[in-house]
Amino acid sequence: MTKVAETMIDERAMIDPSAKIADGVSIGPYSVIGPHVEIGEGTKIGAHVVIQGPTKVGKHNKIFQFASVGADPQDKKYRDEPTVLEIGDNNIFREFVTINRGTVQGGNLTKIGSDNLFMAYVHIAHDCIVGSHCIFANNASLSGHVIVEDYANLGGFTAVHQFCRIGRYAFIARAMITKDILPYIMVVGETASVYGINAIGLERHGFSKETIAQLQQAYKVIFRQKLTVAEALKVLAPLSEACPDVQLFIDGLNSSERGILR
Repeated sequence: MTKVAETMIDERAMIDPSAKIADGVSIGPYSVIGPHVEIGEGTKIGAHVVIQGPTKVGKHNKIFQFASVGADPQDKKYRDEPTVLEIGDNNIFREFVTINRGTVQGGNLTKIGSDNLFMAYVHIAHDCIVGSHCIFANNASLSGHVIVEDYANLGGFTAVHQFCRIGRYAFIARAMITKDILPYIMVVGETASVYGINAIGLERHGFSKETIAQLQQAYKVIFRQKLTVAEALKVLAPLSEACPDVQLFIDGLNSSERGILR
């Protein structure tokens, strides 16, 4: 028989009676767990953490001291509606991370996937959707309604404007982002300059040299040949048949509403 881990709640923590705390959860001193909060099995919550609801936290997350999870959105249109924050499994939230719930106008939901690392002072605003396996370095910040896809990497002090989309496997180093970022690419510096394919990151995630070479060819079509988006899509179509991973470029171009950074 599998032994259920013991739930350990410090006597100095404040837990609302309506909160649902699973087996194996630990909660440190002076943390506050509000009403309509669910904490999944094995999650560890440090000291002085505040979690407000409606918020659902999955299994085996680690939330370090002084984090604020599920607070009201920082939006003047917010009128105390019961909007939601959902968090998956195996995430790490370091010191002073702040995550806000959604707004009615934005679909009621802020959502974070699994296996992400959020370093100190990261901010995730209302109605953001963050995928899985992402890394946010210190002080990276998302404005409202931002979408960050799986395996994206945001460097320290990166700031993303509202309604932008960051594509899969993108790497951003300390930049101000005001347009959509296509998958696979690197963006560097405060002026947000496109710097090529995130080749090292792709290698680390198991992409073959042949696939990376084909993605680099597709990158040149989009960023170096001075084509319109419509023209680039026509050239990319046959490339995606030879390399299915090119389809993410096509999907990113087709779905962009703000326009892409080029």
